[in-house]
Amino acid sequence: MAKNKLFRFAEMKKMDHVFEPAMDDIKNDKTGYNGNWRKEVFKNENPIVLELGCGKGEYAVGLAKKYPNKNFIGVDIKGARMYVGAKQCEDEGIENVAFLRTKVDFIDKLFAEDEVDEIWLTFSDPQPNKPNKRLTSKIFVDRYRKILKEGGKVHLKTDSDVLFESTEEQIKEHGYDCSFFTWDLYRDIQEMPDDIHDILHIKTHYEELFTQRGHQIKYCQFRIH
Repeated sequence: MAKNKLFRFAEMKKMDHVFEPAMDDIKNDKTGYNGNWRKEVFKNENPIVLELGCGKGEYAVGLAKKYPNKNFIGVDIKGARMYVGAKQCEDEGIENVAFLRTKVDFIDKLFAEDEVDEIWLTFSDPQPNKPNKRLTSKIFVDRYRKILKEGGKVHLKTDSDVLFESTEEQIKEHGYDCSFFTWDLYRDIQEMPDDIHDILHIKTHYEELFTQRGHQIKYCQFRIH
């Protein structure tokens, strides 16, 4: 397993669409990424969508195939998983996906104000004992606010009751504009607009596992003021 990880890490360093900033560069704002993703990486002016805690990048890749006129960036610290999505993009010639290997904690240092159009949180760690570490906690939402465009959406898809209940509390407490909120996605999915209906059928590795175990999948979409 360790040998396989080392191979994947080495292969990713050769990929032009994978970025692994050094911690010192992040802390000192010297990565050069901030504000330059469209111009330097994607070579276009299309909207940017992030998948935070992307794992194997199933959502980033799946969305990229559906929306070739948008740019997608999968963000995660676990490179061995990320390699799967990065290799798929390389093999299939998918050019509107990039991968950023870093902690989500530093996301506001790697993107400029208004540089991001949407954020997806797909089966994030629910952090049952560390509420401030949840990706929908105020600490993280305040980071998203710095980089999201006015009216930019945050999507959460999860099997976790703890994370979803916590997110509901955060939405109410901080007055986020919630467009959709369901504790049973596949029961209510037919009531959603066609564009949401289509993209919510993309399933990550973890969703497949959780669904097989009988877990109920939850979904919400909100905007930050």
